Amino acid sequence: MRPASSGGARRIQAILGDAFSVLEFEESTHSSAEAAAAVGCDVAQIAKSMLFRAADGRPVLVVASGANRVDEKKVASLLGQKIKRAEAAFVLLHTGTAPGGVAPIGHPTAPVTLLDRDLEGFTTIWAAGGSPNAVFALTPADLARLTEAEFTDVAKRV
Repeated sequence: MRPASSGGARRIQAILGDAFSVLEFEESTHSSAEAAAAVGCDVAQIAKSMLFRAADGRPVLVVASGANRVDEKKVASLLGQKIKRAEAAFVLLHTGTAPGGVAPIGHPTAPVTLLDRDLEGFTTIWAAGGSPNAVFALTPADLARLTEAEFTDVAKRV
């Protein structure tokens, strides 16, 4: 592990400032399981960022616990319109980052953001840091403040 050195990770570090440390790993942190293994935490502590496209064309960012699947019907209901998973070009256009490194902050087009309430139960969570091998630690309160979003029920329950 090392301090942020790639362009995307340095961009997120600059947005976060000195209060947080974006860390890059030799191994991938692209998936929730890979990120949890790299940092040594439970997969549920990983704040995975998923971008969707609303029917009106707006980007919608859902930050979910790595242990959860996003319930797209719940998200659509919260927005009052249908959503679909964003393709890679849409993700890059609206976040400046390819899928796998999308941080929950620093989006130039400020998408609608929804936070998985299951993340509130942890003291520390880990989020993507601007590249497929970068993450940073934060608290649920930090996540809400940085995204200017609230926690809600977005998880698929079986």
